[in-house]
Amino acid sequence: MSKTKAFISAARLRTLPLSVSGIIVGSAIAIHYDYFNAIIFVLALLTTICFQVLSNFANDYGDGVKGTDNEERIGPKRALQSGEILANEMRRALVVTSIISLLIAVLLIYASFGKENFLYSTIFFILGIASIVAAIKYTVGKSAYGYYGFGDVFVFLFFGLVSVSGVYVLYAQQFNYLTLLPACSIGFFSVAVLNLNNMRDRLSDTNAGKHTLAVKLGAKKIKIYHYAVIALGILTSLIYSFLNFTSVFEFFYIFAFVPFIIHLKKVKQNTQLEELDPELKKVALSTFLYAILFLIGQII
Repeated sequence: MSKTKAFISAARLRTLPLSVSGIIVGSAIAIHYDYFNAIIFVLALLTTICFQVLSNFANDYGDGVKGTDNEERIGPKRALQSGEILANEMRRALVVTSIISLLIAVLLIYASFGKENFLYSTIFFILGIASIVAAIKYTVGKSAYGYYGFGDVFVFLFFGLVSVSGVYVLYAQQFNYLTLLPACSIGFFSVAVLNLNNMRDRLSDTNAGKHTLAVKLGAKKIKIYHYAVIALGILTSLIYSFLNFTSVFEFFYIFAFVPFIIHLKKVKQNTQLEELDPELKKVALSTFLYAILFLIGQII
């Protein structure tokens, strides 16, 4: 495999639909209140995609140099693990991707606030820096928070609250507390994807000293936790629609809950960890479907 193909593989493009789901939902709310701006939408998508690719590179590098990605791991082989990309090559990729991410984030901030709103510009610049640090520190370094069970918290914050409520502020230049409800929905669904990954890798992570929530809680309790985060994702979305009701079409997204429910049944019946691997894609795409249907419901 060529280096270009190896880096494309390491970027894990299949994770992008999940990462942009929050931007889609936040933009849908902006459409509802007539704040939508196409330039902000495109720049927000590009910024989020860059952050996701950065996170994927960092995860590959962090788990690779620590030896967490080994023959015991059930999922697809990573770039460092297979030797297709060397550690120093991935470090350079992290630096380049970080710079590109920050530059696009600055363009996004300027497109939204211009030179007028210094306070919001500063807040979002700090959030941009924090997003880069969070993406890298998940698995990289001795204090990598993903190795101590805090990955779920950061995914909820950045994929949910920052992504949905943050992009709404970029459009509207004001905060709307109701956006926190669908932001929580995306956050919980994103946590479910991470949790599935950790459930699948629970045994290999235990042996590698990676103390995810799946490792800490054990096989039975982590399933209960998984049911809870998906149920909370559904509940917070329904609460938002009832509080913000203007049309029954706004509930169009409930069709996306069907694959979630089917998924929960499979998790309940699961006894082989490798069988959880295909469920990752299903939950990620179900979250993306939810975002698209949420958007359509706001447009109709």
